[in-house]
Amino acid sequence: MDTNDLRLDRVDRQILQVLQREGGLSNLELAERVGLSPTPCARRVKRLWTERIITHQVAMVDPKKLGLHLTAHVSVTMDRHTPDRFEAFEETIVDVPEVVDCCVVTGQSADYLLKAVVRDMAHYEQFLLGTLTRIPGVSAVHSSFELRRVLSRTAVSV
Repeated sequence: MDTNDLRLDRVDRQILQVLQREGGLSNLELAERVGLSPTPCARRVKRLWTERIITHQVAMVDPKKLGLHLTAHVSVTMDRHTPDRFEAFEETIVDVPEVVDCCVVTGQSADYLLKAVVRDMAHYEQFLLGTLTRIPGVSAVHSSFELRRVLSRTAVSV
């Protein structure tokens, strides 16, 4: 269901904006920020969850403080473009802890774009040679490494 199909008013959009920035607010704090009393605010948030507009609530962590200093953007090309090959790759990649993002793409030679977060180049080599290139069907891999992150956001425009 597209959000354009839903009836999101100004207050719903305010709730979404606030929760995208500060997901850990109590209902009382959220209600005060958007100008509602707590009960109607809680009802609206529940509806946003029920309608799957809000899908997750997480704590964002700084990878560097966990010793993960290297981020790689990896293009993966498959040997065959069959549903079975893609399904097997996707079933495998979701269980690889280094991969934090995976998308099927078009418009380039790669079939997938991955974002992997690792400790260092040795860890990346282990991930690449010990895991990624061993997945059946992976025929080519191209890696680019972040020198410096300019922008990273999780919030979308509401």
